[in-house]
Amino acid sequence: MDFLRPASWEEALAAKAAHPAAVPIAGGTDIMVEINFDHRRPEHLLDLNRIGELRDWTVGEHTVRLGACVPYSHIMEHLRGPLPGLALAAHTVASPQIRNRGGVGGNLGTASPAGDAHPALLAAGAEVEAESVRGSRLIPIDAFYTGVKRNALAPDELIKTVHIKKAGGPQQFSKVGTRNAMVIAVCAFGIALHPESRTVRTGIGSAAPTPVRARDAESFLTAALDEGGHWDNGAAIAPSVVAQFAALASAACAPIDDVRGTADYRRHAVGVMARRQLGWVWEQYRGARHDAEGVA
Repeated sequence: MDFLRPASWEEALAAKAAHPAAVPIAGGTDIMVEINFDHRRPEHLLDLNRIGELRDWTVGEHTVRLGACVPYSHIMEHLRGPLPGLALAAHTVASPQIRNRGGVGGNLGTASPAGDAHPALLAAGAEVEAESVRGSRLIPIDAFYTGVKRNALAPDELIKTVHIKKAGGPQQFSKVGTRNAMVIAVCAFGIALHPESRTVRTGIGSAAPTPVRARDAESFLTAALDEGGHWDNGAAIAPSVVAQFAALASAACAPIDDVRGTADYRRHAVGVMARRQLGWVWEQYRGARHDAEGVA
């Protein structure tokens, strides 16, 4: 196994072009486990730790530009305001040591359906900036996951940046696990309200072959909020609407039975999380409206 250690982004792209099968490593929290257990033995590891720009982030007017290697601990500390859903997800990642090493780029590169960042990225509506010696492109998060631990990257591409819309409304994330730390999610759910477009987005993790959105649940809730004038009046959402949203979120799952949980349990748990999170984000939205009206 050869260890490639480029000193710049340009060198990294050249190395990836020369060795398309090289596995990028930054935090190493996924690949090193596979190597240690002899589940994987790549010919080349491509170390990205010397490339400082991958650990930079910029908060713009509408979007956060997040370097692929920004540690989860930095997201928790510095980006809780513009990216509340992702900050909540970051808080559930493993242990403090791993949160100081791992980043969103690693989750995306591995593309495991159990990756903690995926539901929040789907709910927020992110875009993945991939680059190679041939140029760069933006991949919508909805098109990024192509199969079990497979993504839309070409063999010579590396993830440079993730572009994530700043939160225009409340966001939530939660996951079910067998304990509170150092645990792979049995299932996970995220939701984001987008008041500017009067839409709702969701993300589901570890309950389908890839991270997915509960599209029917989103469409149903978006229509219900519009028909009831809820965005304007801030009225409570009827329990029947909440129950139907939860049922549709559960129906969006396509889980399996494994050592961490049964398929039936995963469907049930996603429905429970969807119901609870909708209650939380809507109360946050109503509270923010009340505060704004009080100031006005």
